[in-house]
Amino acid sequence: MTAQVVLADRVVTAEGDVGPGWLAVRDGLVVDAGPGDPSRDRAELAGLPRERVAGTVVPGFVDQHVHGALGVDFGTADEAGARRAAAHHHRAGSARLVGSVATASTPSLARALGVLSPLVGEGVLDGVHLEGPWLSATRRGAHDAGLLRSPEPAEVEALLEAAAGVLRMVTIAPELPGAVDAIRRLVAADVVVALGHSDCTAEQAHAAADAGATVVTHVFNGMRPLHHREPGLAGAALTDDRLAVELILDGQHVSRDAAEIARRASSGRLVLVSDAMAATGWSDGRYAIAGSEVVVADGVAMLADGSSLAGSTGTVGEGVARLVGEHGVSLQEAVRASSATAAESLGLVGAGLAPGDRADLVVLDDRGRTGRVMRGGRWL
Repeated sequence: MTAQVVLADRVVTAEGDVGPGWLAVRDGLVVDAGPGDPSRDRAELAGLPRERVAGTVVPGFVDQHVHGALGVDFGTADEAGARRAAAHHHRAGSARLVGSVATASTPSLARALGVLSPLVGEGVLDGVHLEGPWLSATRRGAHDAGLLRSPEPAEVEALLEAAAGVLRMVTIAPELPGAVDAIRRLVAADVVVALGHSDCTAEQAHAAADAGATVVTHVFNGMRPLHHREPGLAGAALTDDRLAVELILDGQHVSRDAAEIARRASSGRLVLVSDAMAATGWSDGRYAIAGSEVVVADGVAMLADGSSLAGSTGTVGEGVARLVGEHGVSLQEAVRASSATAAESLGLVGAGLAPGDRADLVVLDDRGRTGRVMRGGRWL
């Protein structure tokens, strides 16, 4: 592994805006950091190459909801394809990824878990997210209604066994029969439970949080619209401080006003996600996800029948640029939404550019757009 000192015009972490600053990197880790220019008489830094980057250094992004890229879907990919898809998102700034697998049969889900397991072991992925099959048919989005089902204890156990410790998160509709028991079992197995693709009431969402759920999957999408007498899952997401709130900020899934509502109401709990599907970084055309046919035109993924969006073709980095450039948020808030809050909600350590953390960083320009990316101490 290489060692170097990276000097930047500005360094911003979740803990604060350092201003002009530096990071010393060795063996894939940040070993020291500080403002200004490191003293030249520090023996431990004197021999390291120094590189100055133009722009603002922020922690590498954490994408906890990503289905694929480059024509590859994590749910159906072979190992080589999954590696290519992950590498695309790494190069786009998402240094840490949780590979999302959409609704399928139990054998298909078990197969996907087996394929992705080596990538988790190597750190290419930071776990697997099952988005389905325990979702509401009423709020199914792109998920084939014929594959949706309520969580049965035997299937929950079978998938936990197949995962062999790589299952990081599961999205579930809490109103389904057996859902609360499934939430408790998953949490007991150290799996993060997210609430989504759900027609639940706000009361049911709060009860699911009582049972241990801690995330809401892509707020406003896949749930009943916010209503002043029955706020549903969206209302619970915006008011329950126990819940981290995913937001797809791709210019398609939510309007600017809706994004602002989510941002302001869930301050400190917002998590930017890509929900990127196989067409990301690839081409328009026909694809499939969660048992459904998808048509991508002008970069927008829709079910073939036009009834629903079917994931995104963007990246977390593009969401950061929108958050900074269009919503005018501070870089520190953008850092929390793109890395720190997701890392905290997933139980990931070493994602903040503090000494001892992984050397995952992104260089942003003055409009928040992603430039150079370092992952594990290596420039990509």
